[in-house]
Amino acid sequence: MFNNFDLNQLVVMIVPLLLAVTIHEVAHGYVAHRLGDPTAKLAGRLTLNPVKHLDFFGSFLLPLVLKLSGSPIIFGYAKPVPVNFANFRDLRKSTIYVASAGVIANLALAVVSGVSFQLLFHFKSIWYTSIFRPIIMDLFHMLAYSVVINLVLAIFNLIPVPPLDGGRLFAMLLPVRLRVHFVRIEPFGMIIIIFLLITNSLDKLIPFFLNPLIKILLGR
Repeated sequence: MFNNFDLNQLVVMIVPLLLAVTIHEVAHGYVAHRLGDPTAKLAGRLTLNPVKHLDFFGSFLLPLVLKLSGSPIIFGYAKPVPVNFANFRDLRKSTIYVASAGVIANLALAVVSGVSFQLLFHFKSIWYTSIFRPIIMDLFHMLAYSVVINLVLAIFNLIPVPPLDGGRLFAMLLPVRLRVHFVRIEPFGMIIIIFLLITNSLDKLIPFFLNPLIKILLGR
């Protein structure tokens, strides 16, 4: 497993992963702040400094294990931004906005990365033989990984299982009577998610949405 270990490639993958999870969490906190909840700001989480958002297992150990085990998808996450939903005037609408913010931010970052990737590829004949080739190649690969990582984060977070964003969105779309029962599964949400991952239940679902988007954004 360690024979194929490449530190440079790992760094090239970790940088866009840290940016993706940081942007995701800041987007949640920023939208919550604009809607009247200062909790994330008071906790010092409205910052692009990834150190403030890192989770040892989710931000380092999990993606490292996935990489070393040869997983085709590198996944990770940051510490969830604290949100006090009691501060919202319109609970349903505000929750939908806050829950959607992270996914939208990741999709936007994927698009920016994809456009930048295709621009670099288009002008490859200019930089490929220059002295800056090693640096630009790393940037080239970072942008490709950024597209994949941000798309995976966006799609994964839309799974309708709380505490994922998709679970919160789904809850707000339910009638109040059903919503009360649905949110009760949140304490078991991570167990459900781990079960889905262990049993490879998402192996077909995520690629179904992921692969077409990758082809569009990376042009291949």
